[in-house]
Amino acid sequence: QVQLVESGGRLVQDGDSLRLSCAASGRTFSTYSAGWFRQAPGKEREFVAAIRWSDGRIYYGDSVKGRFTMSGDNGKKTVYLQMNRLKPDDTAVYYCAAALIPRPYGLGSRSSYDYWGLGTQVTVSS
Repeated sequence: QVQLVESGGRLVQDGDSLRLSCAASGRTFSTYSAGWFRQAPGKEREFVAAIRWSDGRIYYGDSVKGRFTMSGDNGKKTVYLQMNRLKPDDTAVYYCAAALIPRPYGLGSRSSYDYWGLGTQVTVSS
């Protein structure tokens, strides 16, 4: 079992920065990968970023490339999402996820992940 708890979400202004954290308890993140997704009202859950622990490679969704940076600390069982130049379109609930094993769907697919946090709300006002 892995329990994931996100934190750091809040109301910010257009252009602001924000850092989200996700802390894991139980089994560590290091099994295969960790990811961030987000879901806006009335929309599908969207891939934001993921890290593959075996080689440290990080992947980003197209809508956040160049603005968001994911990092992680296996020892502290924590991953972070640094979000810069936030826009109203970034408003969503942000979820952390953990994958125990590699799956053929790729790290950008929700189907690749075994555990999810409850999410943290990020609201960007214009």
